[in-house]
Amino acid sequence: MRIAAWNVNSLKVRLPQLLDWLTERQPDVVCLQETKLEDANFPRAEIEAAGYAVAYSGQKTYNGVALLSRLGLDDVACGNPHFPDPQKRLIAATVKGVRVICAYVPNGQAVGSDKYAYKLEWLQALNTWVAEQLAATPQLVLAGDFNIAPDDRDVYDPAAWAGQILCSDAERAAFRRLLDLGLKDSFRLFDQPEKSFSWWDYRMLGFQKNNGLRIDHILLSAPLAEKCVAAGIDRAMRKLERPSDHAPVTVEITG
Repeated sequence: MRIAAWNVNSLKVRLPQLLDWLTERQPDVVCLQETKLEDANFPRAEIEAAGYAVAYSGQKTYNGVALLSRLGLDDVACGNPHFPDPQKRLIAATVKGVRVICAYVPNGQAVGSDKYAYKLEWLQALNTWVAEQLAATPQLVLAGDFNIAPDDRDVYDPAAWAGQILCSDAERAAFRRLLDLGLKDSFRLFDQPEKSFSWWDYRMLGFQKNNGLRIDHILLSAPLAEKCVAAGIDRAMRKLERPSDHAPVTVEITG
């Protein structure tokens, strides 16, 4: 099973890129974030024509998540019962016995801000809910834009970012608590090139200089981690004209 997560930063803008990418890469399951579309405007027909079942939870201008699958989608759920929230950031479904959770974690804006407090509360509620999901379905994937660079290897300039949003101690601790549930960071299951990132600011030639962060992740439960044979970042999508500022992250699981 090939699984990908991609913050498309507006599906309306990136739909042609997504459809071309689906044809070329043929992922089995895709977790999309920042679709930025109300459900009535979601391009369901186009994606279904590409061979994918789809489930989505969106809103105008901001946020929005979706799941695409060539293998069907069962038991779709939106949101977190432990954190009632009008922001559309979480969707889950079961694919061939694997529970797939697509998450768009809040950015947090700045350490100490109200949005930062919201982010930490959101993450704590996510931890509680994922623990329950794991207990019910041991084969589980948690994928998406976490807006957290887990450690200094995931930051182009650790000194400059030390203690800042996306890299603060509290955010990194929240990420570790997810791993403490038994999840594995799929990217770190393999040797990876240094300075491997998934997000680059549009400004200041961020991508051209590789001034990026690795904030998009696919976490796997232990049974799936044991069957994971590859994990990577599809940088090619960031090279396109009018790209998302994020590149897709991918894993391949055998069996």
